[in-house]
Amino acid sequence: MAAERTEEVERSFEVPDGAILPSLTGAAPGLVMGQASELALDAVYFDTADLALARRGVTLRRRTGGDDAGWHVRLPVSTDVRTDLRWPLGARSASVPKSVPKSVQAPVRAWVRNRPLVPIATVTTRRLRRPISDETGGLLGVLCDDEVSSVRLVGDRLEQRWREWQVGLAAGGPHDGPALLDLVATHLRDAGAEASPGASTLRRALADLAPDPPRGVVVHRDSTIEQVLVGRLLDLASHLHEHDRRLRADEADTVHGMRVAARRIRSALQTFTPLLERDRSDRLVGELRWLGQVLAGARDAEVLGRRLADQVAEQPAELVLGPVAARIRTDLRANERTARAAAVAALDDERYFALLDELDAFAEAPPFVADRDEPAASRLPDLVGRDAKRLRRAVAEVGADEEPHARAASLHEARKKAKRLRYGAEVAVPVLGKKARRLARGAKRVQRALGRHQDATVAREYLREQGVRAHLDGENGFTFGRLHALQDAEAQRAEDDFWREWDDLPVRRVRRRLARR
Repeated sequence: MAAERTEEVERSFEVPDGAILPSLTGAAPGLVMGQASELALDAVYFDTADLALARRGVTLRRRTGGDDAGWHVRLPVSTDVRTDLRWPLGARSASVPKSVPKSVQAPVRAWVRNRPLVPIATVTTRRLRRPISDETGGLLGVLCDDEVSSVRLVGDRLEQRWREWQVGLAAGGPHDGPALLDLVATHLRDAGAEASPGASTLRRALADLAPDPPRGVVVHRDSTIEQVLVGRLLDLASHLHEHDRRLRADEADTVHGMRVAARRIRSALQTFTPLLERDRSDRLVGELRWLGQVLAGARDAEVLGRRLADQVAEQPAELVLGPVAARIRTDLRANERTARAAAVAALDDERYFALLDELDAFAEAPPFVADRDEPAASRLPDLVGRDAKRLRRAVAEVGADEEPHARAASLHEARKKAKRLRYGAEVAVPVLGKKARRLARGAKRVQRALGRHQDATVAREYLREQGVRAHLDGENGFTFGRLHALQDAEAQRAEDDFWREWDDLPVRRVRRRLARR
């Protein structure tokens, strides 16, 4: 069952004993605080025994009471914003259910992997909820006064009680929502409350077992080479996890996003290869390549299907002989469904979970064989220069190949090297600035021209195969031949564009160009 998705914007406040919830009526022109309603809420929180979700600021709970009763997965977006995924409660069960439905587990599998989810805390809340409205009665938000009781179920059992205030914006609320939050926060602080940024009900329930909030790495001109790599890996791993969630939910265009994230991680490791233990880095690169291959079938069928559908639609009706569009659509949709099912199945494979474990270990402590504290500005020109040299060699191979199939293979290899240079230069941008950015943009243009050539090459081979099948089935293969000729023309245009972009790419003396002066 698909989850109901909402964005929740809220702030929580710690409240001293005896504090009185202030009225917000008149706090701003037209602002009105309505009458309180009382709710009794009971929640059971789940996580792995080592708190894999809590370490990333993610919560999974089953809550009863209130108008949002159900299973919830809450994903952090920013300080005040959470994405909330909700499913119905389903059949009634014990107050502390022993298992989590598979549909609820799916969005968090990239973090949980093959470890069991167990109850880690129960939380009971007696809530007084007051609506905040404008002068027309339109709901702007809700102010809650909560008396909370929790029981920690992991480690030593711990029972706690506390009081907190919480203000949240109404779904689809005002455009000046942050200003409303600031206004309410000012009045709550005046009443003795203290904002608790980054805190959550679960963190308080876990007390001393609560992991530190997740932190990224901000890369800048003076970062070390380790900080640059760790920052890149953490950022791309989060993209991989997000596309994992979306692919399991069968959302559109997720295979491509996940494949790109895996490719970028692989490229980063390859760029940093001279600084890393080869056995570990090569092994992880190989597993990321396996993941990309698993995802490739679904993406390739999707791209080819769109391309050919558009081209068939552009042909004059009298030149489309036979059920060309239907044949292509039926074949490629079947291929895409099969490949997508294989990709989703791979996400539950032990090999994939092992890949994620190794990626975590790499990001936590990259196995450097060089000085990890060396200034990135000193090392990155050499690393990106190596990628540029590989691209120059690949392009030289293109010039040496005259046989069509060998030339197409060489162009494809050059495309991969251009992509690696682009990603390597992008890693260097926060440190090396506009010179790295210019190099990345030029490599991207080269890559895209070569990508068009590769798409035409793949389409050409597919159309030849379909033309043969149509002929064997007694159909007219004329249109397949016409479409094949279109791919030939597009491949030539793409190659011409590639050579023009190559001439403009500042790919020589890259080390010297990027070195800070």
